[in-house]
Amino acid sequence: MPKNQLNPDQWVQRYADALYSYTLPRVNDTAVAEDLVQETFISAWKARDSFKGEATEKSWLFSICKNKIIDHYRKKAREIMQPMSATGVTDSFFDEAEHWTKQDQPGDWGIDFSDTVENKEFYAVLAKCRKRLQEMQEAVFSMKYLEDMDAAEICKVLGITSSNYWVLIHRAKLQLRTCLEKNWLHIK
Repeated sequence: MPKNQLNPDQWVQRYADALYSYTLPRVNDTAVAEDLVQETFISAWKARDSFKGEATEKSWLFSICKNKIIDHYRKKAREIMQPMSATGVTDSFFDEAEHWTKQDQPGDWGIDFSDTVENKEFYAVLAKCRKRLQEMQEAVFSMKYLEDMDAAEICKVLGITSSNYWVLIHRAKLQLRTCLEKNWLHIK
């Protein structure tokens, strides 16, 4: 059975848009997303001789891109890491599975996610709200909910303690909820 082949001369044409679309929601910054896609292509070019052909070219590039995103968060964590105190954070908002408690869960926002226009508007507001998060909150939120990484993995990548992770994720959820309630529900 023939192994998968690389076609570096076609990478930008075939994969740049898809890699950018994958990266942008994870870093929530167009310039950073563009840089990470470029770094993906550069790393892939440098590693092309070690490509074994066991994965498809596309899967291989996306794996490199995902690692570039994680490296970006790791670097940001080293630059801005300050221990977070639990002061002001109440665990009563969330249960052990990280879901809202019954008494603190947001009410029905009346969003019809089958409505494409409404869906796009919601995600535009969500992106703006995410930009208001502190950098570490944004990193933890993106890794948890967009990369589907577990808490232990996030702590390891970012070099933070479990208690710092919980403070960051709780604060991010609370700030996003408040921002969405102010900016999404009132514009409708």
